[in-house]
Amino acid sequence: MNSLTLTKEQLEEMIAHVDSLAPLEACGLLAGKNSSVEKVLTVANKFQSKVKYAMEPVEQLRAFEWIESNGLEILGIFHSHPAGPETVSPTDVAQAYYPVVYVILSRAERVRVWRARGFWIEGGNFSEVELRVA
Repeated sequence: MNSLTLTKEQLEEMIAHVDSLAPLEACGLLAGKNSSVEKVLTVANKFQSKVKYAMEPVEQLRAFEWIESNGLEILGIFHSHPAGPETVSPTDVAQAYYPVVYVILSRAERVRVWRARGFWIEGGNFSEVELRVA
């Protein structure tokens, strides 16, 4: 996938979610069709950690069921790096189990503004994916 399209409101929803849980990492799913996000689904981070995340299994399963029952696909997984880095970490690469866009929301220590970047992770490598905000 070369790009992922989402609305300004969807981006703001993701930012509000990760900001409300900072300094802990936050996560969720992006559902839609044809590289266009239709729904942001927030999921609790079972680790409640500043440096790692895993989706709470029951919430993740419910989100998967909602996506399927609404005829959508999982297009992306998002999570935050509240203190950086702005790119994927070695842990992100090792735990990239799904063929989807991984959206990292990060902010530098000195900067309070969140930045979103998309990545395709496959075979231990990653490349940046354009996030198009409509």
